[in-house]
Amino acid sequence: MTTQNYLIVEDNVVTNIVVWDGDINTWTPPKNSLQFVQETTPVLVWQLNADYTAWELKEVVGDGNIGFTWDGSILKTNQPEPPTPLIQITKV
Repeated sequence: MTTQNYLIVEDNVVTNIVVWDGDINTWTPPKNSLQFVQETTPVLVWQLNADYTAWELKEVVGDGNIGFTWDGSILKTNQPEPPTPLIQITKV
């Protein structure tokens, strides 16, 4: 089995990230937790929109972190929306 980072989700919140091979004979995850391979798990994180004028939640893969919430199909950042960009960038 391949060793990789796993997100441990308890009560719909990522509580830990562990390096594990997925073998429950070598390590047992907490009872009633979910385990997701970090690099393949979809996540909603803040990214600037195409015009660089506002922040939007965008789906990416592999950026899950402690504190993110699980809604049953995707993780979502626990970070508040960043401040509105002060400088608007014009595309050339």
